[in-house]
Amino acid sequence: MKLTAQQIYDKLINEDKIKTLKGQIYFNLGDVSIIVKKKDVVGNILQEWLEGWLKSRNIEFDPNPNTQMPPDVYLDPDDHTHNLLEVKAFNWESSPAFDIADFKAFVNELIEKPYHINTDFLIFGYVMDEDNGDVIVKDLWLKKIWEITKTMDSWPITVQYKNGILQKMRPGNWYTTRGNAHVFESMTDYLSAFEETIYQNPETRVQGAQWKNRFKRSYRNHYGVDIDFPRWDEIKEKYGRR
Repeated sequence: MKLTAQQIYDKLINEDKIKTLKGQIYFNLGDVSIIVKKKDVVGNILQEWLEGWLKSRNIEFDPNPNTQMPPDVYLDPDDHTHNLLEVKAFNWESSPAFDIADFKAFVNELIEKPYHINTDFLIFGYVMDEDNGDVIVKDLWLKKIWEITKTMDSWPITVQYKNGILQKMRPGNWYTTRGNAHVFESMTDYLSAFEETIYQNPETRVQGAQWKNRFKRSYRNHYGVDIDFPRWDEIKEKYGRR
């Protein structure tokens, strides 16, 4: 059967009651079997678990062969332009710090595949008891990219900037009101900040002048409707930036 991301979220929460379950990670090698008690592997395991869960519930999907870009799975194997699902997980006792996508690649991806802006993010917030290895999903969210990203002091969107290079897009802490910044209110506000980041980043600045027009044209060709968004300078004050 085919399900949307919202239906999958509802099924996990209401039918499987995932927030009441407890799991463990086992590793077998030769005649030695252990329970894994290190948190740094839990995120990847949960992502793999979700694909196993989809198969066990006879929910149709195609995995994405490009593991560097969202989505992880296509929930409509007959049409890879909608019902896109990206699976993320993080230690609930810390701030989310997973990679959303490679920034430079995403700049081009949205031109070629504008529907990727509507990818759904299914996000597991987990805790692990390092004494016995028990894993519990404390919370589960279904979000769009603009609902998990914020601005930061140095850039209009939350990113990883290391060794003088803007590398990955990262989430902000969307489930807290601490700090001045809050998540973007709409897809168009996010696109405004994203365009400004393209311009501010030396490696992509040359694309900045035409990126908006190229995206608008691509979006119209795919969806049959026009889209527009303001310049970052016009809206940045409502996100605490001057």
